[in-house]
Amino acid sequence: MGTTDTYTNSKNTDDYDVVTQAERRNKELGFLKRQWEFRDALTVALKILEHTAVCFAPFYFTWDAFWVSVVLYVITLHLGISLSYHRNLTHRSFKLPRWLEYFFAYCGLHAAQGDPMFWASVHRYHHQYTDSDRDPHTPNEGFWFSHINWVFYYSYVCEKCGDPTSNVMDLYKQPFYRVIQKTYLLHLIGLGVIMYMVGGWPYVLWGMGVRITLGHHSTFMINSVCHTWGSRPWNTKDLSKNNWVLGLIGYGENWHNNHHAFQNSARLGLEWWQLDFPWYVVKSLECMGLATDVKVPTELQKQKMSYKNSTGTTNGGGFEEAHENGNGNVKTY
Repeated sequence: MGTTDTYTNSKNTDDYDVVTQAERRNKELGFLKRQWEFRDALTVALKILEHTAVCFAPFYFTWDAFWVSVVLYVITLHLGISLSYHRNLTHRSFKLPRWLEYFFAYCGLHAAQGDPMFWASVHRYHHQYTDSDRDPHTPNEGFWFSHINWVFYYSYVCEKCGDPTSNVMDLYKQPFYRVIQKTYLLHLIGLGVIMYMVGGWPYVLWGMGVRITLGHHSTFMINSVCHTWGSRPWNTKDLSKNNWVLGLIGYGENWHNNHHAFQNSARLGLEWWQLDFPWYVVKSLECMGLATDVKVPTELQKQKMSYKNSTGTTNGGGFEEAHENGNGNVKTY
């Protein structure tokens, strides 16, 4: 699957001084000695709660609870996170009718990975500062920091990246996203209550705990594993890699070098054998006339980004990004 690499992106690293000494020191103190802000402490508590639920889940196993977790996993992760949060909202890889955009975004909210504006902001900063000191979850700060620890340092990430709303003004202008940001936890609690009312503790433990935990680590592994081990068919000049093992999950995000090469492509599995379930859904929606302006790389763009051609850049093979300034205006990097 390849070897572990180290890489420092010189882009914007001089601006790392935006991180205050206090925030750097707080991170260096480690998990136990650091100063805890309420948001970070709440995040830790929720992570402990969901992993505790996984430990108890086998004792409350029922087949109907298991299938509820599977169905919700597909709806919230494959459709909510990968199709909506990532490809539609963050990269504007395709357009949907507003009602359908909001529906898929609401599905993503229940993956418990943050509201749409927060998720899109972090991921846009990830592409803006990929594998530099300002990348919100670069493995340059350690494998486990890129995997999960970064979510426990909200102020640190905000200071080194920037205002978490300044690069998502296209979303912030829409009242829907502002409302669900303010009421985010209420929606998750509401789903948990529904699970309990319908199926008792088995539905809560499997439909919430197991599903959310697996969804978190499936996403976290893209940040950590897919920037550490795998193959690199495209000359992206960063650490992104395709990892076929994670491809067994089947939701497409593991073709990460493909994604960094062609950032606003709606299709991540560029080969016929690279499973990419959200892409199949997008293609189906396009056939029904619901998805429009669907972006995929051309053969010329692939040739430019191939390792056989030395002109590859970190900017997605000449693809146009519509979010750098957070205002929805197309900007070519």
